[in-house]
Amino acid sequence: MHQEASGNAINLQGILELLPHRYPFLLVDRVLDWEKGKFIKALKNVTFNEAFFQGHFPGQPLMPGVLILEAMAQAGGILVSLSLPDMPSKLFVFTGMDKVRFRRPVHPGDQLILETTEVRQRMQLVKMHCRASVDGDLACEADLSAAIVDRASM
Repeated sequence: MHQEASGNAINLQGILELLPHRYPFLLVDRVLDWEKGKFIKALKNVTFNEAFFQGHFPGQPLMPGVLILEAMAQAGGILVSLSLPDMPSKLFVFTGMDKVRFRRPVHPGDQLILETTEVRQRMQLVKMHCRASVDGDLACEADLSAAIVDRASM
């Protein structure tokens, strides 16, 4: 795994080893810190070059809320991949969201900080609390759930 010298940071190459997502759907650029089974703090650099800004919205670019949720889910997926054995043969599949609240818009040039805590696992289902913030201001929070499934069954 491509961890960096600064503690628990994981660079993009390490993320690519943990998640199956690729361009244009990989929404985590770096892991800043994490603790197995406890929390993860990651970031997404939001740039004007993102394809979705062409249509959401011309002249008023705004990151779609569903993509903020997806970025939070991907950060949670990285944490689960780092925390559970045998994850290379598994997929982390987003299954639900509760208590979703959008608090502020996310624009090009923002750095979205993604945090996942309160990870609970029962059998093949994982639930977690996720937050996304920009400059310390909460942009979105939600309780997300995902299933851990065999890659071969997909």
